[in-house]
Amino acid sequence: MTEPHDVVTMGRIGVDIYPLRTGVPLQHVETFGRFLGGSATNVAVAAARLGRTSAVITRTGDDPFGSYCREALRGFGVDDRWVSAVGAYPTPVTFCEIFPPDDFPLYFYRQPKAPDLELRADELDLAGIAAARIFWMTGTGLCEQPSRDATLAALAARDAGRGRSVATVFDLDWRPMFWGAGRDGQLTEDEAAEAARPHYRAALAHATVAVGNLAECAVATGAREPHACAEALLAAGAELAVVKQGPKGVLAVRADGTVAEVPPHPVEVVNGLGAGDAFGGALCHGLLAGWELERVMRYANAAGALVASRLACSSAMPTPQQVEELLRS
Repeated sequence: MTEPHDVVTMGRIGVDIYPLRTGVPLQHVETFGRFLGGSATNVAVAAARLGRTSAVITRTGDDPFGSYCREALRGFGVDDRWVSAVGAYPTPVTFCEIFPPDDFPLYFYRQPKAPDLELRADELDLAGIAAARIFWMTGTGLCEQPSRDATLAALAARDAGRGRSVATVFDLDWRPMFWGAGRDGQLTEDEAAEAARPHYRAALAHATVAVGNLAECAVATGAREPHACAEALLAAGAELAVVKQGPKGVLAVRADGTVAEVPPHPVEVVNGLGAGDAFGGALCHGLLAGWELERVMRYANAAGALVASRLACSSAMPTPQQVEELLRS
């Protein structure tokens, strides 16, 4: 490509193994579907489905699942030039259970270490990152080295070109198990949050947009009420704070005082796991289009609702026509 990408994401990739029957405990499931997964990967796919040029910066294992991930990315129209293999670690696999409308346990297989945490600062294409109209990174990338330093280096590269970019987005993406919570003899979830908070604050100093649910905002800022979360994210450096509130909708606040608070789009939920990533891709699409804030939030909500009404994540990402049709309905 000679032109900068519309959206470049950095973070997790893997294979999602989802039951083809809902409401069944995992130990009783006999048939599964295989899908491309990982939050940063799904956001890149969602943006591509909406007509944006996108790429993902990540690493897979040097194994058949790694080959599948790269083939799937290309199939979705996502540039895989910055996806490389790590021989030492297997491509991650994630299983889920599906109990609509609001219970979707996840089981991450990322041991002994996920390849996407082996991203290294000296191997990044910082010029390509700086040139992207939107750069999207996640909290998971901060949980271990060398990925933490690589993520912060990518964010620092964005600062020099901030005047030319549309947004640098920090998806708070809190996964306490990646920070040592829930393992015997290690951290509690509160202790993991305390350990993560300084790194979240370091990333927020570079981000122009921060996106997270209430629990994620609490990890990043210590605040727990939606408006307080938004104000704390703005005070930490963001120019736009997006606070997702589940069934209460989404709150978005700009540093200039613009506020949009919109309800969720009602659908019959099948699998809620990919809704946030669809929301993220649509958020990027709306920001790139220069829409006013409330329109961006309604569009992103609709994209998330469509994916929540479907089984898969990456392959369920909607087209512009599908989002517009849901909004009209």
